[in-house]
Amino acid sequence: MCVCVCVCVCVCFRRLYKRYAFLRCEDEKEQFLYHLLSFTAVEYFCFTNVFTTINVPYRVCVVPSRKLGGSMFTANGWLCVSGELSETGVLQLPRNTLEITFECQNLGRLTTVQVGHDNAGLYAKWLLDCVIVRNDITGHTYRFPCGRWLGRGVDDGSLERVLVGELLMLNSESEERSSRAPPTPPMQPSPGVIRRLVAISPNSRPKLNTGQIQEGVGEAINGIVKHFHKPEKERGSLTLLLCGEYGLVWALECVFLHGFKSPRLFKSIFIWDYLEKVCVCFEQQQQQQVVVEESVSQESVSQESVSRASVFCRFVRAINSSPRNIGKDGKFQILICLGAREHLLHDWIALLAGCPITAQMYDDSAMLKDHWLINSLIRVLQTLEEFNITLEASLVKGIGL
Repeated sequence: MCVCVCVCVCVCFRRLYKRYAFLRCEDEKEQFLYHLLSFTAVEYFCFTNVFTTINVPYRVCVVPSRKLGGSMFTANGWLCVSGELSETGVLQLPRNTLEITFECQNLGRLTTVQVGHDNAGLYAKWLLDCVIVRNDITGHTYRFPCGRWLGRGVDDGSLERVLVGELLMLNSESEERSSRAPPTPPMQPSPGVIRRLVAISPNSRPKLNTGQIQEGVGEAINGIVKHFHKPEKERGSLTLLLCGEYGLVWALECVFLHGFKSPRLFKSIFIWDYLEKVCVCFEQQQQQQVVVEESVSQESVSQESVSRASVFCRFVRAINSSPRNIGKDGKFQILICLGAREHLLHDWIALLAGCPITAQMYDDSAMLKDHWLINSLIRVLQTLEEFNITLEASLVKGIGL
């Protein structure tokens, strides 16, 4: 129906207007709309996805934390802004400058910001609160929360982080939305707070019960399922559903943190440390099994090389060998995203639950040791098998698989 209408409109334009008329010139219409938006005369959100070739000015504001690390910073910072249409490439941040402007081809709706530094100088550690990016033509502003350290020897040692953003609503729009439904308090602390507490003081981790964690996993999976059942034009950001607040990465992080044994004081152990130990354990088991099988039969060795444990170890090794300095939490995020894309998360959960390393590093009350809860989690994760999950390039950049 829409195609027929468009054809009829085009035919009418050709009959009623000459070839050089304004309404028959796409470039002129695009420039006219550009100037209207620059005067804030119209609110045209689909401009970001329709006019893909026009150059758009963007403004970036980097917000350091007010608590620590924001006043002095000697390293050379950089960032890369990505949208649904394209990405900017690496943009260098001038010293002692928290706001930059640049112009590039339309990025579409913004999705992620990669931010990092080269760890140079005496005061290289950086506690970043958030990054704010504004499209100066449409006026749309996106906030990319961080709340984490970037630097060697602090937090998880990351020099680079991938931040997932959301469009900030205008005051009138937010008031209208709040009038429709009463505000509901969050079910549990935000993921940024959880990660900071784990990195700074492992003994101060928020205690979430198994019911809250199950509900969080269910909501994250349900959000992804709803995303794929919507018409393609009405879908939001899949990256936000995977890596944003209350997304799939956060939900599974809560699963792995439940019952995780507290390390000694002043020593932080991350989930990625546990996964690396599991990988070593699987590889040792496979080597022992190969030795046993070689004494019996040479033909069964190739079958074992494609087992689920081998696939898990291959993903972990590929992420570890990446040239990016994304830190341990960033590596965990990539592993979960790749597992979701390849429909392997339910297999990996079953593997990890039966690994001897899990018995060593988790309390008896942990979710990973509860067979009923693990079976329930596996069934929920299996619902993702029917969907074709495409990951944004900024999430898996540099991973050789």
